[in-house]
Amino acid sequence: MGKDFAWSFSKLKNFETCPLRHEQVDLKKNFAEKQDPDGPLAWGNRVHTSLAEALGGTNVPLPPEMATYQKWVDCIRAGPGQLLVEQKYAMTRDLQKCSWFGNSTWYRGIGDVVLLAGSRALIADWKTGKVKEDSVQLILMAQCIFSHYPAVQKVRSEFVWLAEDCTTPAWYTRQDISNEWSAILARVNALEHAYNTKIYPATPSRLCRQYCPVTTCAHHGKSFG
Repeated sequence: MGKDFAWSFSKLKNFETCPLRHEQVDLKKNFAEKQDPDGPLAWGNRVHTSLAEALGGTNVPLPPEMATYQKWVDCIRAGPGQLLVEQKYAMTRDLQKCSWFGNSTWYRGIGDVVLLAGSRALIADWKTGKVKEDSVQLILMAQCIFSHYPAVQKVRSEFVWLAEDCTTPAWYTRQDISNEWSAILARVNALEHAYNTKIYPATPSRLCRQYCPVTTCAHHGKSFG
């Protein structure tokens, strides 16, 4: 018997970019994600690790090349409430909290930074690329907080754009989140349908030429768009 369907925002995004790539990289793990040690993906991973260490209990100093990010560490530390770093959250289909690898686990997400202060909370995600709006990820981050902390009634969910030195925040109440789920579920249902039918067609794009590791795909290495 196969594993029950479970998803994350990154899996949804990868599926919508190219179902075949999602299957081969995220699910079957037949191909490793391409990662230039000096490229943006590796840099983003190092930044996340360093900020987690700087905000964690050991207070490890940021490396010199990330010194400009200290203002964000200081800002988070100055905020009110309980601080959680790299906090894992899992939810069931009915949006109840559950364990990360539980039998009923349906969604998984990680909060890079969480501040809990009574009926209010902050959940933030570090971003090292260019500013892009994505309200769905912000909504999912906020839902994780509402599902795990019954006392919280309002969440500030935000991206922190380190290279641009800015944030893109959104405030959500429990009612706000409830109103957003129908549109999100339509996208998740497409992901689950592919999971159940094992139908993952390739979607050619500009990523095929340099950024896709799936060498068995007919479109690999070709230019599109």
